[in-house]
Amino acid sequence: MKMMTSQTYTLEELTRVLGATLHGDGTQRVSGLATLTDAGPDDIAFLANRAYLRFLDETRAAAVLLPPDLVAECPVAALALDNPYLGYARLSHLFAPPLAGHQPGIHPAASVSDSARLGDEVSIGPNAVIGDHVTLGDRTVIGAGCSLGEACTVGADSLLHANVTLYHGVVIGQRAIIHSGAVVGGDGFGFAHDGMAWHKIAQIGGVVVGDDVEIGSCSSIDRGALGDTVIGDGVKIDSQVQIAHNVHIGEHCALAGCVGIAGSTRVGRHCQLGGGVGLAGHLELCDGVQITGMSLVTNSIHEPGVYSSGTGSMPNDLWRRNAVRFKQLDRMARRLARLERGEGSSREKGESH
Repeated sequence: MKMMTSQTYTLEELTRVLGATLHGDGTQRVSGLATLTDAGPDDIAFLANRAYLRFLDETRAAAVLLPPDLVAECPVAALALDNPYLGYARLSHLFAPPLAGHQPGIHPAASVSDSARLGDEVSIGPNAVIGDHVTLGDRTVIGAGCSLGEACTVGADSLLHANVTLYHGVVIGQRAIIHSGAVVGGDGFGFAHDGMAWHKIAQIGGVVVGDDVEIGSCSSIDRGALGDTVIGDGVKIDSQVQIAHNVHIGEHCALAGCVGIAGSTRVGRHCQLGGGVGLAGHLELCDGVQITGMSLVTNSIHEPGVYSSGTGSMPNDLWRRNAVRFKQLDRMARRLARLERGEGSSREKGESH
């Protein structure tokens, strides 16, 4: 269901906001943002993925945000922009439905340590627990049921939704958004085996999260075993992501849902990890690496680019036949090497021609 707001804008106003080029009547007013197929005569739509170009002719939108080379194909007013998806992101904030505001103050049902230091206009919801020596920056919002352990720091203008848990000593930068169920600073998976049983290794490091970071619901970021686990500025983490102890993630990376990163791996700046990607431990990814969904990375990557592993989907019968071939690859490779050295049998040599 499309959420409506009472705010309306002229196309001329939106053009100025986006730095776009307007083709059409600038006095036309719009009150909503929608897809090409769902838009009505009071909405602005967007075309960022050319896979949806087939819906452009049929749109009922008042205007469409699209690339300059598609203006001629647009049957309604057009706002031309080189990056329509970025334009859509900016418009989404203008048309987002108003949410109930967070009033500054401490709810009577919250528990706040006397040693906690609270900035101006801080909001703390019901049943939140603020531990000893916690520091909250100005205008920070701590949702209902959140738990902040001893000596945590949360920067100004950050928002922790309901039921976020920060273990002791976690540092969160400014303007962070952490969604419900996320756990930051839990123990890393550190155990030593004596041949019979596992012995826990104390995790005595911390977690440091930079500015403008968003962490999705039910994601976990483990504290370091010795040094800190570090999340750089501007990193965006989806839901149900696991980041192990002493991982370092560079600035402005994006991690899609169900990514798992094993301990002590370092990810460079501006990397993108698709859904379900797994990174083995003690690896290094350079800046500008993109890993496609469901890939497993077991070796360091030192050149930027797009990397994949695994096989694409196919009919089950074909996959089963190919799976048999996978098991034969080593034997086939050795046989090919013998043929190339001229060591194969006469039959093999004949087969090679």
